[in-house]
Amino acid sequence: MNIWSYSSRKLLHSIETGHTANIFCTKFVPETSDELVVSGAGDAEVRLFHLSHLKGRGAEDSGLTPSALFQCHTRRVKKIAVEVGNPHVVWSASEDGTVRQHDLREGASCPPAGSSRQECRNILLDLRCGAKKSLTDPPKQLFALKSCDISSTRPHLLLVGGSDAFARLYDRRMLPPLSSSQKKLPPPPCVSYFCPMHLSDRGRSSMHLTHVAFSPNGEEVLLSYSGEHVYLMDVNPAHGGSMPYTSGDVTNLMNFAPLLNGIELQSSVSGIFVNGSSSKRIPVTKPEKCKKLIQMAMKTLKEDSNFYYGIEACNEVLEGCRDDIGPFLTLECLCTRAAILLKRKWKNDAHMAIRDCHRARKLNSSSFRPLLLIADALSQLGKHKEALEFAIGAQPLAPSDSEVSLKVESIKDHIAAAEADKANKANGGESRSDPRAGRVLSLSDILYRSDANSDASQDGPRSEREDSDDDEELELAFETSISGDEGRDVDPDILHGSLNLRIHRRGDSTGETGRANGASGLPTSSQKEKAAYKPEAVIDMKQRYVGHCNVGTDIKQASFLGERGEYIACGSDDGRWFIWEKQTGRLIKMLHGDEAVVNCVQCHPYDCVVATSGIDSTIKIWTPSASVPSLVAGGAAGPETSNVLDAMESNQRRLCRTREAVLPFEFLERFRMHEFTEGSLHPFECTQS
Repeated sequence: MNIWSYSSRKLLHSIETGHTANIFCTKFVPETSDELVVSGAGDAEVRLFHLSHLKGRGAEDSGLTPSALFQCHTRRVKKIAVEVGNPHVVWSASEDGTVRQHDLREGASCPPAGSSRQECRNILLDLRCGAKKSLTDPPKQLFALKSCDISSTRPHLLLVGGSDAFARLYDRRMLPPLSSSQKKLPPPPCVSYFCPMHLSDRGRSSMHLTHVAFSPNGEEVLLSYSGEHVYLMDVNPAHGGSMPYTSGDVTNLMNFAPLLNGIELQSSVSGIFVNGSSSKRIPVTKPEKCKKLIQMAMKTLKEDSNFYYGIEACNEVLEGCRDDIGPFLTLECLCTRAAILLKRKWKNDAHMAIRDCHRARKLNSSSFRPLLLIADALSQLGKHKEALEFAIGAQPLAPSDSEVSLKVESIKDHIAAAEADKANKANGGESRSDPRAGRVLSLSDILYRSDANSDASQDGPRSEREDSDDDEELELAFETSISGDEGRDVDPDILHGSLNLRIHRRGDSTGETGRANGASGLPTSSQKEKAAYKPEAVIDMKQRYVGHCNVGTDIKQASFLGERGEYIACGSDDGRWFIWEKQTGRLIKMLHGDEAVVNCVQCHPYDCVVATSGIDSTIKIWTPSASVPSLVAGGAAGPETSNVLDAMESNQRRLCRTREAVLPFEFLERFRMHEFTEGSLHPFECTQS
């Protein structure tokens, strides 16, 4: 563990910690004059060091005995959290599903391994049965924690993120007493769930959070997803732009209704910008500027190029000038942005277009354009039946418009083709649309399913599966047995003996005996449990930040920049790091930070300094007054703008090529722990680090 003075660029200490695996996190303990440092690592240990013990030693004497050693975690420790003003307590989040509280006043270490003494009672948060597959599923899987943060303004608030799509906010004052790991407890109720609505119902998706963070004022949270983008939410939705939603809202978003949320829509936009003028006293310059930006966006849509600039122009109008424009311009801009998003087709652009169109419908129910755009978006997502409902709903609003009629007929053709394909499969034929039909499946095909087609691959097939009685997905069953002496000591983290893997398609009666038993139509216990479970409300996103790529590592941070957090920064798998304007989502800078991957981006709490690190063996310090020119978007100091767009396009293609593991997390995790001999076959990819 190295400790530097960033101002003088001097290495102050290089400490041999005694950790036997990657150190993922380090923190200075507050109110100790930077004398106490805590670390967490892949060996599942948390270690505390007193730097004053290094005084008087030579530079070559780097060994330092930890002042405290906590070995109570059973899996990798990914994050350490401290409380501002509290020098006595540190918290650690681990992939074993627990957040543990270490009070430095109570004990210096955990009981030694193999000790008969009672195990540590320091579990603050037990989420070993806390992960949710989707919003409607009850929490019951292992929730491998990847990140946590404590609010600097309200330190009783704890934010955690991990191996599912939902970040959770807890009030430490409302949690049960500290416990041991002898008994798995049900997950305690949290104050709030956070998840963008379009990510809340992805079923078995391997998407997970790599970083969560509070804003400097504690009013907002930032979520960074693996295989996804960065999203901003409000802690208290009543005071900001985020909105809470339920599972019913997710369903309603995809289904046509003449009323939204039971409220009749406005029939027209009246009294606003009639003949170019407004009934409110709004400065003329703002509306005129907004009109020019919208015209620029429409030009990119018409020319079928420069989609990024068109979306940025709409972002500036809708987010930067939201209080200065009326419903007419807002409606026009929302529909224009939705149309451009559907042409750009970056990951989740179709979902963003649907959001914009529903906002537009609330402004004017007599406009057919939002309905037609929603139909386009749902078609991209493979939801053709739902798309047809919206297209038919647009017909009464534009009975003589040929575009509406053509859209209805086009969607009907898609549905007919899908039905014919389904009938062909039912008769034993091979699907023309299934690229896997007629070829031998590789081990990679069996272990992972591709996410190569972005939204359509995740949403389209799912909607078809919901309408189909014959699920064509692979299902795997596995057994492990221990050979030799059953009574000997066995390392629980290493597989011994034989592995039996059975592969069959769902719907195959020879491979699924349970289906015959359930033929009576009685609901299974899992179905009863799901029916009894009432999903909690979840806080939706209010801004999205795109352009980077986060698929290669599991510790990629997204951070607030500035004392008031007015900018957002995140690293990327292409060696760059990105800075966006928080309010509008506009990309401000793209800088080259590493030869491979930028993982960590941290801003000084009050100085104008940012530190970044990645795969390189260097940490880079960035300041506005840097003497070396930065690689920024445009200008003499950086690459051409087209190169910036090329980099963003490349990142989006990589995001859409991520693969989703079909085998359970527990199964792959045990293979990760297996130590293969040098040169032997590695049948499974290592988990991200």
